Amino acid sequence: MSDWIHALPVGWMAVVVLGFTYLVTGAIYALVMTLATGERARAFKGVSPGLLPPLGIIFGLLVAFVAAQVWGDVDRAHAAVNREASSLRAVVLLSTAVPEEPRARLRGLISRHIREARDVEWPAMARRRATLTMIPAALGQALETTLTLPVSGDGQVAAQREIIGALENALDARRQRILVSRSEVDWVKWMALMIQALCTLTAIAMVHSDNRLTARIALGLFSTAVAVCVILVAAHDRPFAGPLSVRPDVLLQVQPDSLVAQPGR
Repeated sequence: MSDWIHALPVGWMAVVVLGFTYLVTGAIYALVMTLATGERARAFKGVSPGLLPPLGIIFGLLVAFVAAQVWGDVDRAHAAVNREASSLRAVVLLSTAVPEEPRARLRGLISRHIREARDVEWPAMARRRATLTMIPAALGQALETTLTLPVSGDGQVAAQREIIGALENALDARRQRILVSRSEVDWVKWMALMIQALCTLTAIAMVHSDNRLTARIALGLFSTAVAVCVILVAAHDRPFAGPLSVRPDVLLQVQPDSLVAQPGR
């Protein structure tokens, strides 16, 4: 689905989707009613009303199939961001066990990584342009700094080992969120969903072609249901794009400065 639709607020997205759906439904209604004369009218009435439940069930199954992918992507995106934030928080907390100069450098690099994630990576992920070729320089330098720490004693050795593990975990979580950011419902699934909706709307118009008021009511109800399903899927289609996207708020909460400023964190 187009980038500009995903960038719309949910309210405007609903207006666009509902308006387009009602426009298509009106065109189907006008076409069927225009053709429903003479022999064609009898043919339309020969369409069994029993056809509508299977068509509706197939449409519902397609929505569930598409929605399952969307919810899975959103869950994976949240999990990756939360894991990255937890790992960075662990690095900040463990850095208290290392000497003052490398500790300050390590915390500065974590802050820099979080700022770059917010200002550079998040906009790129929203446009599905983030790739694994984007090098997290700050995390790489943090890992290098940790590996060269002048440690002494079992406590500092253990802290160094745990910091290295946490940084590696943060790097892996970052890779996961970038991979998830490139996920979306492909055009084949959207086309299957739209064609099934068109078939069902056309069948409804044919079955009720002898009663225009009933046809309008039935078409209005089902087209509204179709639009609601499309809005629901489209609003969550890209985990890092749109008003309901995954935000970097959790990462910002583990900024070293914020942890210092909030006792008890």
